[in-house]
Order: sequence, then C-alpha cells, then structure tokens
Amino acid sequence: MADYTVIADVGNTLVKLLREHLTPKLLSQPEAIGLASPTDKGDFQLTLFLYSIQENTENRRTNMIGRGTDTLQYPPMALNLVYLVTCHSASELATRSFDEHRIMGKVMQVFHDHAVLRGSILQGALADTNEAIRITPQPITLENAVSLFSNTPYKLSLSYMVGPVYLDSTRTKQTTRVAEAQFKLEEREGN
Repeated sequence: MADYTVIADVGNTLVKLLREHLTPKLLSQPEAIGLASPTDKGDFQLTLFLYSIQENTENRRTNMIGRGTDTLQYPPMALNLVYLVTCHSASELATRSFDEHRIMGKVMQVFHDHAVLRGSILQGALADTNEAIRITPQPITLENAVSLFSNTPYKLSLSYMVGPVYLDSTRTKQTTRVAEAQFKLEEREGN
C-alpha cells in the first residue's frame, strides 16, 4: 500500500527495470527510456505510456487497518495500470525495423523474467512495502492501439497490465480500546 504517488512510483519502477536490462547493449543511454505518449516521445527511443487505470475488484480489500491504538484507516483501493510500450528507434531506415524488433523482444523477455516485482526494484513509496506487483501481457486490439496514436502513423507496440497496486485511503476512524471485559459463567444441570 502506498500514498497517492503509487502510480508514478510504478512507472519509475518499470523505467528502472528496463534501463537496467536494455542499456548499453540495445540502447546506448538509460535516458533513452522514459514515460511518455507514443505521439509525444521527445528524445525517448522506448516509451511507456499509461493509457488506462482500472479498479481491480478481484483484489479489493475490505478490512480496516489499525494505525496506532485508537485509529483505523479505511482500506486501500486496488488498481491495475495498463501501459503501452512503444519503440522509436533512431537507426537508419534500412535497419530501423530490425532494431525495433530486437528492442521489443528484449522488453518482452525482461517483463516475462520479472513478472512479479518486489523488493529492491520497487521505487518511491513502494520500496517500503511488501507488495508483489505483477506484470502481465494485456491483449489490445489493433483498432484500440491505433487510436492511441492520434494523427500519427501507428508503431508496433506492446500492452502490459501492472497490478494490483494499492492506493491508500486518507480516511480514518477513531476508536477506543476495550478497557474492561465482563464475563458471566453459569453452571448448568447435567454438566
């Protein structure tokens, strides 16, 4: 569970993971990988674009969380984050597609090999949690993928769902501890 920064922290975690595994062999600089729309990529050669945030109802939590002796925090919201990964090779036209295919193959390999993110790879507020965040391929129709490239030619892209990610609630409820308990024992006939 994490504060409102959890969505940005997941993005930074994915970027860090890809930077560690794609540079310098496939991309010369770690800064060539970043969070951006595939149509507004700037100098990035590999972009991750968060195009959908969905509530994860399968992992919804309903139990209040104890915070100290007299406070309960409302349960977090479980989310799935869906990213579009797009390669924008700067190679010459003759080798551009080949380079993009190699890079996309490596992205798929990295996400497959690190299908569950936990521990030291997690960034920001996620680093202090024991959460296990899954990366799974997310089918996307060509029509939906093309719609994400408003007025620009479509480029080969991958779609991945990342989650569950837990967004903490800021709502709390004051409680009082049980200070005294009374029990009454009765003896029954026949026992």
